[in-house]
Amino acid sequence: MTPFEYVRGDTVDAALRACAAHCGGNGTDHVRPPAQYLAGGTNLLDLMKIGVMQPEVLVDINALGDGCRDIRVEAAGLHLGALARMSEVSEHPAVKRDYPAIHDALWQAASPQLRNMGSMAGNALQRTRCNYFRDVSWPCNKREPGTGCSAKEGRNRRLAVLGVSEHCIASYPGDLGHVLAAFGATLDVVGLDGQRRTLAFEELHRLPGDTPHIETNLHPGDLITAFHVPAGPWTRRSLYLKIRDRASYEFALASAAVGLDLDGETVREARIGLGGVTARPWRSHEAEQALRGRRLDEATAMQAADAAFAGAVTHGDNAFKPELGRRTLVRALLEAASLEA
Repeated sequence: MTPFEYVRGDTVDAALRACAAHCGGNGTDHVRPPAQYLAGGTNLLDLMKIGVMQPEVLVDINALGDGCRDIRVEAAGLHLGALARMSEVSEHPAVKRDYPAIHDALWQAASPQLRNMGSMAGNALQRTRCNYFRDVSWPCNKREPGTGCSAKEGRNRRLAVLGVSEHCIASYPGDLGHVLAAFGATLDVVGLDGQRRTLAFEELHRLPGDTPHIETNLHPGDLITAFHVPAGPWTRRSLYLKIRDRASYEFALASAAVGLDLDGETVREARIGLGGVTARPWRSHEAEQALRGRRLDEATAMQAADAAFAGAVTHGDNAFKPELGRRTLVRALLEAASLEA
């Protein structure tokens, strides 16, 4: 690990000032931003130890107030402070009752120790576990722009089949992000200039395209303060199904976040997120449209799954993923339909 400076930001303004002091006031380097915010550190510190990230300064934001650790269920929906811990959100009684897919995703995401440390914002912003991104001896466009994508011809069993490009096939490793995308969540962001804005969660992460090193639509130095999940009839009849090589503490090979609003057996509205197979948190509008207004049975669920994976692109060892993803989504839809609203 390379040397770095450690500073504390005890308020949002103090954290922004500390970050701005090391970003030249505007933070223009998307590849190696000189300052990084530190919350749980469960992903950041790992990447620093292996030389993938080498920030000059860490700005500790764990002392932030301003509602950054609040968990509130309101008429309009669910408020999650950016520093609320994964375990706190997962075990919140109202989350378990009214947003079970969020509970499922967080509970299956990591070990208890990591869930106790990991924050909502850190979880959403975690970076790929692609072997070639994490090993600095290999060319990787996401880590070093213009060097190539070693994964395309290498070990790629766990990597993405939706949203990929010629320049990168890395998969987004998180679970919660797919639920937030499916449920139409938004996030509050404060920039280095103090300006506050709201961003749709679906717009937070970028597809790799020809700039896979620019992973989000955040500007360097932007600070996420909260997430908002709108209330809706689909949040209560919801689940997150995760298929993986082993039953615990493993990343998804395929997953599905499903929320349903049913009139008897007819789908009034569906919310569908796909994980383990995608380059970023993924909402499948195609699958939702295929279900809307139709009776939900195995045949219509399979049609929705076919629509979801119509654009899949495979490479070598991950050729099995579209079929696994389709079966995962069908199972998740049928299981969600059997839940009580």
